[in-house]
Amino acid sequence: MDNEATEEREHVTVVVLGDLGRSPRMNYHALSLSQEGFEVNLIGFSGTKPQIEILSDEHITLTYMRPAPEFLSVFPKLLAYILKVLWQAVVLFFTLATCPCSEKLLLQNPPGVPAMPVCWLYCFITRTKFYVDWHNYGYTILTLSLRPNHPLVSVYRWTERIFGKLAHGGLCVTKAMKVDLEQNWGIKKVTVLYDRPAARFSPLTTEEKHEFLMKLSGTYNCFSSSSPDKNVFTERYADGRVAECEDRPALLISSTSWTEDEDFSILFHALEDYERVRTEFPEHYPPLIVAVTGKGPMKAYYTSLIAEQHWVHVEVITPWMSAEDYPKLLASADLGVCLHYSSSGLDLPMKVVDMFGCGIPVAAIEYQALPELVHHNENGLIFKTKEELANLLQDWFRGFPKETEIKETYYDFYKSLEEFRKLKWHPCWTCNALPLFKDEIIDKKSLTIQ
Repeated sequence: MDNEATEEREHVTVVVLGDLGRSPRMNYHALSLSQEGFEVNLIGFSGTKPQIEILSDEHITLTYMRPAPEFLSVFPKLLAYILKVLWQAVVLFFTLATCPCSEKLLLQNPPGVPAMPVCWLYCFITRTKFYVDWHNYGYTILTLSLRPNHPLVSVYRWTERIFGKLAHGGLCVTKAMKVDLEQNWGIKKVTVLYDRPAARFSPLTTEEKHEFLMKLSGTYNCFSSSSPDKNVFTERYADGRVAECEDRPALLISSTSWTEDEDFSILFHALEDYERVRTEFPEHYPPLIVAVTGKGPMKAYYTSLIAEQHWVHVEVITPWMSAEDYPKLLASADLGVCLHYSSSGLDLPMKVVDMFGCGIPVAAIEYQALPELVHHNENGLIFKTKEELANLLQDWFRGFPKETEIKETYYDFYKSLEEFRKLKWHPCWTCNALPLFKDEIIDKKSLTIQ
């Protein structure tokens, strides 16, 4: 790298008090900043491997912080949380203080405690401009495990409110959140920047699907076939042509964090009901393979519960995919399911954005801000209860795959998704986020459309 050229580039620090590899939006910020001529220091915890574009960008430096020691977990839950916050505060401040100085700092929230006060203090001392990217409210996530009037929830909420107002500006993920920040928090210097899929989240050709599914068939028996160069979904013929199998099963995909804000029992019930109708009417419904990706505390419970069911027509796998293979799995699916129920009602699920980028419709559980992304019967389906999801799955896959190919509704879905994919992350970012880092006034007509 040319050191003189690096010195000429303005420095920006991007902070995530979490796993950098599981923070795609902040990764996208870093890539866009680099593309626009900034030198970026991306700070967070190690864990999941970041996407290859981050690792190969010479203008992005990854700085990993030391996680809290595991022995803290032996203390009572409340004390362990306080000690962890204190540890993170010291480590984060020390990390910022020992990194090269930057002109601006962008922090992901949540988690905002202790990141917001620590980053504000650092910026105050070094005269660095402090910006917050609001993904959600941390205090609402805390209410999932504590009662709403718990003292810690109040402390968290006031911390977000006070230091959010002290920031020089910020971004947020929905119009509903921007309105809430302005009206209820008094935070007015915030611009909406919708999530958009990265370039790797795009549809696959039948040939590309075949290659990927053949790879999966070597790991999962439900994908494999006894014939060479064939899996249960696609087949390569002697003349080299690849086609989908006429009697193929349907592939359903769901990405979950296996936490309290994503109630997997809703999907479990829908699959249970699908098993029943497939048993009763095998000529109308295909077998169903369900891939549920992600990691989280409730994964072991539900995987054991599913194993106890001994379903015949529904097969559930729980793979952990690499950053390179995850988009391919999405693009190979026939329908996505999103169980994300926003703790605040004001954020949007990134997983739906990724699925849309791969060209697959999504059935998503309803909450306040969701219509800013998912439009019922246009680019996806919205449900409220487990019974509604069960009915949606049965309606969607009835007659699959032959009858579904000629349904006019399906054509409208895919046409809407094609329009969605035309608007990419970086053009949206340059209109809505770049002015923050260029010290420009953001035009009220900035590109915040979906």
